[in-house]
Amino acid sequence: MKKDVTDQLLDFINGSPSVYHTIANAEAMLQGFEELKEGELWQVRKGGSYYVKRGDSSLIAWHVPKKDYTSIRIAATHSDMPGFKLKAEPEMAVEDRYVCLNTEKYGGMLMYTWFDRPLSIAGRIVTMEEGKPVTKLVNIDRDLLMIPSVAIHMNRKINENFAPDAHIDTIPLFSGGKKDGTLKKLVAKASGVKEDEILGSDLFVYCREKGRRWGAHDEFISACGLDDRQCVFATVQGFLQAKKASDMLSMCCIFHNEEVGSLTGQGADSTFLTDTLTRINESLGVTDTQFLAAVANGFMISADNAHAVHPNHPEYADKTNRPYVNGGIVLKYNAAEKYTTNGESEAMFRDVCRRAGVPLQTFANRSDMAGGSTLGNIANRHLSIRTVDIGLPQLAMHSAYETAGARDTEDLIKATKVFFEE
Repeated sequence: MKKDVTDQLLDFINGSPSVYHTIANAEAMLQGFEELKEGELWQVRKGGSYYVKRGDSSLIAWHVPKKDYTSIRIAATHSDMPGFKLKAEPEMAVEDRYVCLNTEKYGGMLMYTWFDRPLSIAGRIVTMEEGKPVTKLVNIDRDLLMIPSVAIHMNRKINENFAPDAHIDTIPLFSGGKKDGTLKKLVAKASGVKEDEILGSDLFVYCREKGRRWGAHDEFISACGLDDRQCVFATVQGFLQAKKASDMLSMCCIFHNEEVGSLTGQGADSTFLTDTLTRINESLGVTDTQFLAAVANGFMISADNAHAVHPNHPEYADKTNRPYVNGGIVLKYNAAEKYTTNGESEAMFRDVCRRAGVPLQTFANRSDMAGGSTLGNIANRHLSIRTVDIGLPQLAMHSAYETAGARDTEDLIKATKVFFEE
Protein backbone atom coordinates (compact mmCIF):
# COMPACT_ATOMS: atom_id res chain seq x y z
CA MET A 1 0.00 0.00 0.00
CA LYS A 2 1.32 3.43 -0.94
CA LYS A 3 2.35 5.48 2.07
CA ASP A 4 0.72 8.86 2.60
CA VAL A 5 2.65 12.10 3.20
CA THR A 6 2.68 11.70 6.97
CA ASP A 7 4.12 8.18 6.79
CA GLN A 8 6.74 9.41 4.33
CA LEU A 9 7.67 12.25 6.70
CA LEU A 10 8.04 9.87 9.64
CA ASP A 11 10.17 7.50 7.55
CA PHE A 12 12.39 10.46 6.60
CA ILE A 13 12.81 11.49 10.23
CA ASN A 14 13.27 7.95 11.54
CA GLY A 15 16.02 7.42 8.98
CA SER A 16 17.78 10.67 9.88
CA PRO A 17 19.33 10.28 13.35
CA SER A 18 21.83 13.12 12.73
CA VAL A 19 22.16 16.23 10.62
CA TYR A 20 24.46 14.31 8.27
CA HIS A 21 21.85 11.61 7.71
CA THR A 22 19.22 14.31 7.12
CA ILE A 23 21.28 15.77 4.29
CA ALA A 24 22.07 12.32 2.87
CA ASN A 25 18.36 11.47 2.80
CA ALA A 26 17.45 14.83 1.25
CA GLU A 27 20.15 14.18 -1.36
CA ALA A 28 18.62 10.78 -2.12
CA MET A 29 15.35 12.54 -2.99
CA LEU A 30 17.08 14.56 -5.74
CA GLN A 31 16.72 11.97 -8.48
CA GLY A 32 18.01 13.27 -11.80
CA PHE A 33 20.00 16.13 -10.27
CA GLU A 34 23.72 16.45 -11.00
CA GLU A 35 25.98 16.87 -8.00
CA LEU A 36 28.56 19.64 -8.23
CA LYS A 37 31.49 19.84 -5.83
CA GLU A 38 32.85 23.08 -4.44
CA GLY A 39 36.44 22.00 -5.04
CA GLU A 40 35.90 21.52 -8.77
CA LEU A 41 35.03 23.75 -11.73
CA TRP A 42 31.35 23.95 -12.60
CA GLN A 43 29.52 23.76 -15.91
CA VAL A 44 25.94 24.86 -15.24
CA ARG A 45 23.66 24.76 -18.29
CA LYS A 46 20.24 26.15 -19.00
CA GLY A 47 17.52 23.62 -18.33
CA GLY A 48 19.69 21.65 -15.90
CA SER A 49 19.10 20.57 -12.30
CA TYR A 50 21.98 20.57 -9.83
CA TYR A 51 22.92 20.43 -6.16
CA VAL A 52 25.96 21.08 -4.01
CA LYS A 53 26.76 20.15 -0.40
CA ARG A 54 28.95 21.85 2.15
CA GLY A 55 30.33 20.12 5.23
CA ASP A 56 28.01 17.13 4.68
CA SER A 57 25.43 19.12 6.66
CA SER A 58 24.13 21.80 4.27
CA LEU A 59 22.74 21.43 0.76
CA ILE A 60 21.53 23.71 -2.03
CA ALA A 61 19.59 22.32 -5.01
CA TRP A 62 18.39 24.33 -7.99
CA HIS A 63 16.66 24.25 -11.35
CA VAL A 64 17.97 26.47 -14.16
CA PRO A 65 15.30 27.66 -16.64
CA LYS A 66 15.79 27.07 -20.35
CA LYS A 67 16.06 30.81 -21.00
CA ASP A 68 17.71 33.66 -19.09
CA TYR A 69 16.35 33.87 -15.60
CA THR A 70 14.75 37.14 -14.49
CA SER A 71 13.89 36.25 -10.89
CA ILE A 72 14.99 33.92 -8.11
CA ARG A 73 12.79 31.86 -5.82
CA ILE A 74 14.30 30.29 -2.71
CA ALA A 75 12.89 28.01 -0.01
CA ALA A 76 15.26 27.80 2.99
CA THR A 77 15.18 25.49 6.00
CA HIS A 78 17.69 24.13 8.52
CA SER A 79 18.99 20.63 9.06
CA ASP A 80 20.09 20.70 12.70
CA MET A 81 18.28 20.15 15.99
CA PRO A 82 19.19 20.69 19.66
CA GLY A 83 20.86 17.79 21.42
CA PHE A 84 24.09 16.59 22.97
CA LYS A 85 27.38 16.30 21.14
CA LEU A 86 30.12 13.90 22.26
CA LYS A 87 33.29 15.61 23.43
CA ALA A 88 36.72 14.42 22.38
CA GLU A 89 37.85 11.35 24.38
CA PRO A 90 34.33 10.93 25.76
CA GLU A 91 34.62 7.75 27.86
CA MET A 92 34.62 8.53 31.59
CA ALA A 93 35.12 5.97 34.37
CA VAL A 94 32.92 6.31 37.46
CA GLU A 95 34.34 4.45 40.47
CA ASP A 96 35.48 1.69 38.08
CA ARG A 97 31.89 0.44 38.03
CA TYR A 98 30.32 2.53 35.26
CA VAL A 99 31.43 4.16 32.04
CA CYS A 100 29.66 7.37 31.06
CA LEU A 101 30.16 9.57 27.99
CA ASN A 102 31.24 13.18 28.26
CA THR A 103 28.91 15.47 26.27
CA GLU A 104 28.13 19.13 25.77
CA LYS A 105 24.94 20.91 24.77
CA TYR A 106 24.23 21.77 21.15
CA GLY A 107 21.51 24.39 20.94
CA GLY A 108 18.80 25.22 23.44
CA MET A 109 17.09 21.97 24.24
CA LEU A 110 14.60 21.05 26.98
CA MET A 111 17.16 19.01 28.87
CA TYR A 112 14.79 17.21 31.23
CA THR A 113 13.07 15.54 28.28
CA TRP A 114 16.23 13.52 27.55
CA PHE A 115 16.11 11.60 30.85
CA ASP A 116 15.14 7.92 31.01
CA ARG A 117 14.82 7.46 27.24
CA PRO A 118 16.66 4.96 25.03
CA LEU A 119 19.46 6.83 23.27
CA SER A 120 22.27 6.08 20.86
CA ILE A 121 25.00 7.78 18.81
CA ALA A 122 25.03 8.95 15.20
CA GLY A 123 26.94 11.40 13.05
CA ARG A 124 30.01 11.10 10.87
CA ILE A 125 33.65 10.04 11.05
CA VAL A 126 36.46 11.33 8.87
CA THR A 127 39.31 9.25 7.41
CA MET A 128 42.01 10.11 4.89
CA GLU A 129 42.28 8.52 1.45
CA GLU A 130 45.01 9.57 -0.98
CA GLY A 131 45.69 12.66 1.08
CA LYS A 132 42.07 13.83 1.11
CA PRO A 133 39.50 13.72 3.94
CA VAL A 134 36.67 11.25 3.38
CA THR A 135 33.56 11.21 5.55
CA LYS A 136 31.39 8.23 6.42
CA LEU A 137 28.03 8.19 8.16
CA VAL A 138 27.75 6.54 11.56
CA ASN A 139 24.63 5.19 13.26
CA ILE A 140 24.98 2.74 16.13
CA ASP A 141 21.51 1.45 15.47
CA ARG A 142 20.57 -0.01 18.83
CA ASP A 143 19.63 1.12 22.32
CA LEU A 144 23.02 2.10 23.69
CA LEU A 145 22.72 4.91 26.25
CA MET A 146 20.45 6.23 28.97
CA ILE A 147 20.48 9.34 31.15
CA PRO A 148 19.03 8.00 34.41
CA SER A 149 17.09 10.30 36.70
CA VAL A 150 17.96 10.64 40.37
CA ALA A 151 15.25 8.93 42.43
CA ILE A 152 12.81 11.22 44.20
CA HIS A 153 13.86 9.62 47.51
CA MET A 154 17.29 11.23 47.07
CA ASN A 155 15.94 14.66 46.13
CA ARG A 156 12.50 15.29 47.57
CA LYS A 157 12.27 18.73 45.98
CA ILE A 158 13.09 17.58 42.46
CA ASN A 159 9.55 18.30 41.24
CA GLU A 160 9.75 21.84 42.57
CA ASN A 161 12.95 23.37 41.29
CA PHE A 162 15.06 20.94 39.28
CA ALA A 163 17.42 22.73 36.88
CA PRO A 164 19.63 20.12 35.15
CA ASP A 165 23.35 20.83 35.16
CA ALA A 166 24.73 19.87 31.73
CA HIS A 167 28.14 19.10 33.23
CA ILE A 168 26.70 16.60 35.74
CA ASP A 169 23.06 15.62 35.34
CA THR A 170 22.81 14.91 31.61
CA ILE A 171 25.84 12.66 31.17
CA PRO A 172 24.62 9.40 29.57
CA LEU A 173 25.43 5.99 31.04
CA PHE A 174 27.23 3.82 28.47
CA SER A 175 28.37 0.60 30.12
CA GLY A 176 29.06 -1.24 33.33
CA GLY A 177 32.64 -2.02 34.32
CA LYS A 178 35.88 -0.28 33.45
CA LYS A 179 36.79 2.08 30.63
CA ASP A 180 38.21 0.00 27.78
CA GLY A 181 37.75 1.90 24.51
CA THR A 182 34.55 0.10 23.57
CA LEU A 183 33.00 3.22 22.11
CA LYS A 184 35.62 3.60 19.40
CA LYS A 185 35.22 -0.06 18.49
CA LEU A 186 31.47 0.41 18.08
CA VAL A 187 31.90 3.58 16.03
CA ALA A 188 34.45 1.89 13.75
CA LYS A 189 32.17 -1.10 13.20
CA ALA A 190 29.15 1.11 12.48
CA SER A 191 31.10 3.16 9.92
CA GLY A 192 32.81 0.19 8.26
CA VAL A 193 36.39 1.26 8.97
CA LYS A 194 39.24 0.20 11.24
CA GLU A 195 39.70 2.02 14.54
CA ASP A 196 43.04 3.53 13.56
CA GLU A 197 41.50 4.92 10.35
CA ILE A 198 39.23 7.26 12.31
CA LEU A 199 41.04 10.60 12.38
CA GLY A 200 38.11 12.91 13.16
CA SER A 201 34.46 12.71 14.10
CA ASP A 202 31.27 14.68 14.75
CA LEU A 203 29.09 12.42 16.87
CA PHE A 204 25.81 13.24 18.59
CA VAL A 205 23.47 11.54 21.03
CA TYR A 206 20.05 10.93 19.52
CA CYS A 207 16.70 9.75 20.86
CA ARG A 208 15.78 6.24 19.78
CA GLU A 209 12.01 6.65 19.99
CA LYS A 210 10.49 6.33 16.54
CA GLY A 211 8.14 8.90 15.11
CA ARG A 212 4.48 7.91 15.33
CA ARG A 213 0.89 9.00 14.83
CA TRP A 214 -1.39 9.20 17.81
CA GLY A 215 -4.59 10.81 19.14
CA ALA A 216 -8.27 9.90 19.07
CA HIS A 217 -8.30 10.23 15.28
CA ASP A 218 -4.57 9.78 14.58
CA GLU A 219 -4.47 13.54 14.14
CA PHE A 220 -1.13 14.12 15.91
CA ILE A 221 2.43 13.08 15.16
CA SER A 222 5.39 12.99 17.49
CA ALA A 223 9.04 12.50 16.55
CA CYS A 224 12.56 13.62 17.31
CA GLY A 225 13.58 16.80 15.52
CA LEU A 226 10.31 17.83 13.90
CA ASP A 227 11.90 21.28 14.15
CA ASP A 228 13.00 21.65 11.40
CA ARG A 229 12.99 18.34 9.52
CA GLN A 230 9.26 18.61 8.95
CA CYS A 231 9.92 21.77 6.92
CA VAL A 232 12.98 20.21 5.24
CA PHE A 233 10.91 17.28 3.99
CA ALA A 234 7.95 19.42 2.92
CA THR A 235 9.93 22.07 1.04
CA VAL A 236 12.07 19.52 -0.79
CA GLN A 237 8.92 17.62 -1.80
CA GLY A 238 7.21 20.80 -3.02
CA PHE A 239 10.34 21.84 -4.90
CA LEU A 240 10.52 18.47 -6.65
CA GLN A 241 6.81 18.33 -7.49
CA ALA A 242 6.70 21.82 -9.03
CA LYS A 243 6.72 22.26 -12.79
CA LYS A 244 9.88 24.04 -13.87
CA ALA A 245 9.30 27.76 -14.37
CA SER A 246 10.31 29.22 -17.74
CA ASP A 247 12.32 32.23 -16.52
CA MET A 248 12.95 31.66 -12.80
CA LEU A 249 15.96 30.24 -10.96
CA SER A 250 14.43 27.93 -8.33
CA MET A 251 16.52 27.05 -5.27
CA CYS A 252 15.94 24.81 -2.26
CA CYS A 253 18.40 25.45 0.58
CA ILE A 254 19.04 23.44 3.74
CA PHE A 255 21.42 25.18 6.14
CA HIS A 256 23.19 23.80 9.19
CA ASN A 257 23.78 25.39 12.61
CA GLU A 258 20.59 27.47 12.89
CA GLU A 259 20.19 26.21 16.45
CA VAL A 260 23.51 27.79 17.49
CA GLY A 261 23.23 31.07 15.59
CA SER A 262 24.22 30.15 12.00
CA LEU A 263 27.70 31.70 12.43
CA THR A 264 29.52 28.88 10.62
CA GLY A 265 30.88 28.13 7.17
CA GLN A 266 27.78 26.07 6.36
CA GLY A 267 25.16 28.15 8.16
CA ALA A 268 22.74 30.77 6.84
CA ASP A 269 25.24 33.44 7.90
CA SER A 270 27.93 31.96 5.65
CA THR A 271 28.71 32.66 2.01
CA PHE A 272 27.36 29.27 0.91
CA LEU A 273 24.33 30.69 -0.90
CA THR A 274 26.11 33.68 -2.45
CA ASP A 275 29.09 31.52 -3.44
CA THR A 276 26.71 29.14 -5.20
CA LEU A 277 24.92 31.98 -7.00
CA THR A 278 28.23 33.54 -8.06
CA ARG A 279 29.33 30.29 -9.67
CA ILE A 280 25.96 29.74 -11.35
CA ASN A 281 26.08 33.24 -12.81
CA GLU A 282 29.65 32.86 -14.01
CA SER A 283 28.82 29.59 -15.76
CA LEU A 284 25.68 31.03 -17.39
CA GLY A 285 27.24 34.37 -18.32
CA VAL A 286 24.83 36.37 -16.17
CA THR A 287 26.05 39.93 -15.56
CA ASP A 288 26.04 41.63 -12.17
CA THR A 289 23.28 43.95 -13.31
CA GLN A 290 21.12 41.07 -14.54
CA PHE A 291 21.67 39.24 -11.28
CA LEU A 292 20.76 42.23 -9.09
CA ALA A 293 17.58 42.72 -11.11
CA ALA A 294 16.67 39.04 -10.63
CA VAL A 295 17.27 39.37 -6.87
CA ALA A 296 15.03 42.46 -6.78
CA ASN A 297 12.35 40.43 -8.56
CA GLY A 298 12.94 37.45 -6.30
CA PHE A 299 11.43 36.03 -3.13
CA MET A 300 12.53 33.68 -0.35
CA ILE A 301 10.54 31.53 2.04
CA SER A 302 12.30 30.93 5.36
CA ALA A 303 10.57 27.85 6.77
CA ASP A 304 11.13 26.96 10.42
CA ASN A 305 8.49 25.53 12.72
CA ALA A 306 6.31 27.76 14.90
CA HIS A 307 4.82 27.52 18.40
CA ALA A 308 1.24 26.29 18.55
CA VAL A 309 -1.11 27.23 21.38
CA HIS A 310 -0.36 24.85 24.27
CA PRO A 311 -3.42 22.98 25.59
CA ASN A 312 -2.30 23.29 29.23
CA HIS A 313 -0.96 26.83 28.96
CA PRO A 314 -2.96 28.80 26.39
CA GLU A 315 -1.97 31.94 28.29
CA TYR A 316 1.55 31.71 26.82
CA ALA A 317 0.17 32.56 23.37
CA ASP A 318 -0.50 36.03 22.00
CA LYS A 319 -4.00 37.47 22.41
CA THR A 320 -4.92 37.36 18.73
CA ASN A 321 -2.21 35.40 16.88
CA ARG A 322 -2.91 31.87 18.05
CA PRO A 323 -1.94 29.01 15.69
CA TYR A 324 -3.06 25.44 16.36
CA VAL A 325 -1.71 22.13 15.12
CA ASN A 326 -3.55 20.93 12.03
CA GLY A 327 -4.65 24.51 11.42
CA GLY A 328 -2.33 25.13 8.49
CA ILE A 329 0.89 26.98 7.72
CA VAL A 330 1.91 29.74 10.15
CA LEU A 331 2.99 33.27 9.14
CA LYS A 332 5.50 34.58 11.70
CA TYR A 333 5.81 38.24 12.71
CA ASN A 334 8.18 40.18 14.94
CA ALA A 335 8.50 43.97 15.27
CA ALA A 336 12.20 43.66 16.15
CA GLU A 337 12.76 41.96 12.76
CA LYS A 338 13.75 38.56 14.15
CA TYR A 339 11.29 37.39 11.53
CA THR A 340 11.40 38.95 8.06
CA THR A 341 7.67 39.06 7.37
CA ASN A 342 6.41 42.50 6.35
CA GLY A 343 3.32 43.73 4.56
CA GLU A 344 4.68 42.99 1.09
CA SER A 345 6.05 39.52 1.79
CA GLU A 346 2.94 38.69 3.80
CA ALA A 347 0.73 39.59 0.85
CA MET A 348 2.84 37.56 -1.56
CA PHE A 349 2.76 34.46 0.62
CA ARG A 350 -0.96 34.81 1.35
CA ASP A 351 -1.48 34.82 -2.40
CA VAL A 352 0.61 31.64 -2.73
CA CYS A 353 -1.50 29.88 -0.07
CA ARG A 354 -4.74 31.16 -1.64
CA ARG A 355 -3.76 29.71 -5.01
CA ALA A 356 -2.59 26.47 -3.37
CA GLY A 357 -5.87 26.18 -1.47
CA VAL A 358 -4.23 25.74 1.95
CA PRO A 359 -5.11 27.39 5.28
CA LEU A 360 -2.92 30.04 6.86
CA GLN A 361 -2.47 31.06 10.51
CA THR A 362 -0.49 33.83 12.21
CA PHE A 363 2.04 33.83 15.06
CA ALA A 364 3.54 36.59 17.14
CA ASN A 365 5.10 36.35 20.57
CA ARG A 366 3.38 37.81 23.58
CA SER A 367 4.58 41.40 23.89
CA ASP A 368 6.11 40.65 27.30
CA MET A 369 7.86 37.45 26.21
CA ALA A 370 11.04 37.18 24.14
CA GLY A 371 10.95 34.68 21.30
CA GLY A 372 13.50 32.83 19.24
CA SER A 373 14.99 33.70 15.89
CA THR A 374 15.49 31.83 12.65
CA LEU A 375 17.50 31.93 9.44
CA GLY A 376 15.59 34.33 7.19
CA ASN A 377 16.99 37.62 8.44
CA ILE A 378 20.43 36.04 8.80
CA ALA A 379 20.51 34.91 5.17
CA ASN A 380 19.40 38.41 4.18
CA ARG A 381 22.70 39.79 5.42
CA HIS A 382 24.32 38.17 2.40
CA LEU A 383 21.48 38.24 -0.12
CA SER A 384 18.99 41.08 0.28
CA ILE A 385 15.84 39.53 -1.14
CA ARG A 386 12.19 39.84 -0.17
CA THR A 387 11.57 37.20 2.47
CA VAL A 388 8.74 35.79 4.53
CA ASP A 389 9.12 33.69 7.69
CA ILE A 390 6.74 30.80 8.04
CA GLY A 391 6.58 27.44 9.82
CA LEU A 392 4.36 24.55 10.75
CA PRO A 393 2.68 24.64 14.17
CA GLN A 394 4.06 22.35 16.85
CA LEU A 395 4.15 21.70 20.58
CA ALA A 396 7.14 20.97 22.84
CA MET A 397 9.64 22.71 20.59
CA HIS A 398 13.22 21.64 21.39
CA SER A 399 12.07 18.64 23.40
CA ALA A 400 13.77 15.33 22.72
CA TYR A 401 10.39 14.27 21.31
CA GLU A 402 8.25 16.95 19.69
CA THR A 403 4.58 17.02 18.63
CA ALA A 404 2.83 18.44 15.57
CA GLY A 405 -0.25 17.90 13.41
CA ALA A 406 -0.61 15.01 10.98
CA ARG A 407 -2.27 17.19 8.33
CA ASP A 408 -0.01 20.27 8.19
CA THR A 409 2.93 18.79 6.25
CA GLU A 410 0.85 18.33 3.11
CA ASP A 411 -0.23 21.99 3.24
CA LEU A 412 3.39 23.16 3.11
CA ILE A 413 4.15 20.78 0.23
CA LYS A 414 1.24 22.23 -1.76
CA ALA A 415 2.21 25.83 -1.00
CA THR A 416 5.86 25.24 -1.88
CA LYS A 417 4.85 23.60 -5.16
CA VAL A 418 2.78 26.64 -6.16
CA PHE A 419 5.53 28.98 -4.99
CA PHE A 420 8.02 27.45 -7.41
CA GLU A 421 5.59 27.18 -10.32
CA GLU A 422 4.22 30.72 -10.52
